[in-house]
Amino acid sequence: MKTSVVILNFNGRNFLEKFLPSVVLFLGNAQIVVADNGSTDDSVPFLRKNYPEIHLILLEKNYGFAEGYNLALKNLDAQYYVLLNSDVEVTENWLSTLENFMDKHPDVVACQPKIRSYLNPEKFEYAGACGGLIDGYGYPFCRGRILNKVEADNGQYNDVAEIFWASGACLFIRADEYWQAGGLDGRFFAHQEEIDLCWRLKARGKSIVCIPKSVVFHVGGGALNYENPRKTFLNFRNNFLLLYKNLPAKKLFKVFIIRFLLDYAAFLQMIFQRKFKNAIEIPKARIAFYKMRKNFTQDRAKNLALTVNFFPKGMIKGLIFFKKMKIL
Repeated sequence: MKTSVVILNFNGRNFLEKFLPSVVLFLGNAQIVVADNGSTDDSVPFLRKNYPEIHLILLEKNYGFAEGYNLALKNLDAQYYVLLNSDVEVTENWLSTLENFMDKHPDVVACQPKIRSYLNPEKFEYAGACGGLIDGYGYPFCRGRILNKVEADNGQYNDVAEIFWASGACLFIRADEYWQAGGLDGRFFAHQEEIDLCWRLKARGKSIVCIPKSVVFHVGGGALNYENPRKTFLNFRNNFLLLYKNLPAKKLFKVFIIRFLLDYAAFLQMIFQRKFKNAIEIPKARIAFYKMRKNFTQDRAKNLALTVNFFPKGMIKGLIFFKKMKIL
């Protein structure tokens, strides 16, 4: 099979019922795979009854987004993988547009479509928009979304563009490059694992792009609501991990000092907003990172040894908070 579209599901029966029809309708010659991450709802009976033609992979427990995908993809023989969230509605030619571009550009290892909001269709969606970027201190943002400000899609990003990271909501990637880079890091469990994978690829001189002629609509927050304290914990912890894994020593120390101050400011802001449960997750995330750090020493050494570009395109110097965006 040339292309496998893989949907990782955990208790997402309602999303499958709502969004699978569009994936089936606009599939073309690709294969749909649903990997069930130990769901306790009726997702599996629903799929077996209504979509017997879909390849179903059953995992015995919830391995999280990262390891769940690794386990599922190991069972597939395809040239291309598409990691597609269950809460995504696709449109006509979304897949063929991505596939045709990748066929014609062997230098590109991964890409994403334009991702607009399902709930507010004239705007971009927070998690990916028109391609992910990152600042020098590890804060990810997008073409179409900086910090919490999401732009309306007025065609301002309709060009194919080099990006730093492709969104895990709809990530199209060459299978051989996925495994050569080590796949998603299962220890992240969920959140920012695709940024970590893309950082490895970019640092090793690979190209990742956004192809806006392909359009999908993403609900967002399907697994964890944006205000969920668990999401706060995972985002802060995993951001520390990806910085540790990928930044050179002379840069890492400075970044961690600045980030300590900025994270403390974020903690105070959440306290001021009376988001006490979210606020306490920030110091918990930092403690968890320091406990886990020793398990990533070898990964860090390997990543730095294979790095050929410490400032790849899509990364900006300095903080996105304080300066105009200048893509290197």
